[in-house]
Amino acid sequence: MSPIWREGNRVTLLPEASRFLPAMLDAIHHARHYVLVELYLMASGTLADRVSEALMQAARRGVSVYLLLDGFGSMGLSSNDRHRLRQAGIQLRLFNPLGFHSLARNLSRDHRKIVVVDGDVAFTGGFGAVDEFLDAWYEIAVRIEGPVVADWETLFRRLWRSRLTRADSAQASRQPLPAPREPMRYPDGVRGRTMSARGYRYQAIRYSLHRRVETAQTRIWLCTPYFVPTFALRRRLTRAARRGVDVRLLLPGAKHDHPGVRYAGQRFYQAMLKAGVRIYEFQPTFIHAKFVLADDWVSIGSCNFDHWNLHWNLEANQEVDDPGLAEEVRQLFERHFAASDEVDAARWAARPWTQRAREWVYGLLDAAVMRLK
Repeated sequence: MSPIWREGNRVTLLPEASRFLPAMLDAIHHARHYVLVELYLMASGTLADRVSEALMQAARRGVSVYLLLDGFGSMGLSSNDRHRLRQAGIQLRLFNPLGFHSLARNLSRDHRKIVVVDGDVAFTGGFGAVDEFLDAWYEIAVRIEGPVVADWETLFRRLWRSRLTRADSAQASRQPLPAPREPMRYPDGVRGRTMSARGYRYQAIRYSLHRRVETAQTRIWLCTPYFVPTFALRRRLTRAARRGVDVRLLLPGAKHDHPGVRYAGQRFYQAMLKAGVRIYEFQPTFIHAKFVLADDWVSIGSCNFDHWNLHWNLEANQEVDDPGLAEEVRQLFERHFAASDEVDAARWAARPWTQRAREWVYGLLDAAVMRLK
């Protein structure tokens, strides 16, 4: 799908699960025609029960409900929970279940997060239906109305029909997708576009970020939970810092679900600090959010902007070019910077050999994994 800028959208920033979860569940509760949900992570537990109950209630009142899960990311969803979903009339499919085929195919995952209700409203971000999002991980999302909702719906529909997507069970029914409904266009809306990535074959998200970093005039602030960037992105960030742009990274601190990834990324700190990039490590919880602010441009979605995501995964982000949303995101960043420890360049240069050894070991592992390309 060609990334097209569309006017007339409304985009609402929803920081923290306490805001985006009720908003999504409320939209599902008021659905009248259809609900489309695409997730990477879904595992049996409190949050999965809440999401499932909302979807099952919608299906019981006659709404067409379609749930597309990644075949690996949903392995924690029990067979009993899957059966309950199907019994309620929900159409459940899996993207690329693990199998005895190529390693490259097994590594290719659907990392997108998409919720579309009635063609009127969409949600995206980094969320999933696992209990960590209730209190252990910090995440954000956006609520989207307007013409770009149709683009989010198109992403879902194309993958639902993909040859890599199959029914969760041989007993599953094959209810066809309903006809799409055209979203409203708001005269006072903002400019936005839906950006996607399909592994190494299509990397519109990466190229869009590169262009924004290269042309930024005042600031480039990036939040990612897995900072293992490509050489091309590191080079662009350091060049921007050297030409006077305010470049900042908001990254997880010691509270991390994959500490080895954190060490692998820390091997790049010294060069970036030397170039003038400021690095903040978030302290309260593990920050799982993925969002970028470059001048008045904002990108929020599933993409971590690390080389693993960009090489293997299906990803999708909402881009918005609007001073109003940019100001909201700026304030959000500022609050998180205040709750973070800024990495001091001199102290980092004098870090102990044990820290350097961890960076070296996990850096080697990271390089070895990427050679699987």
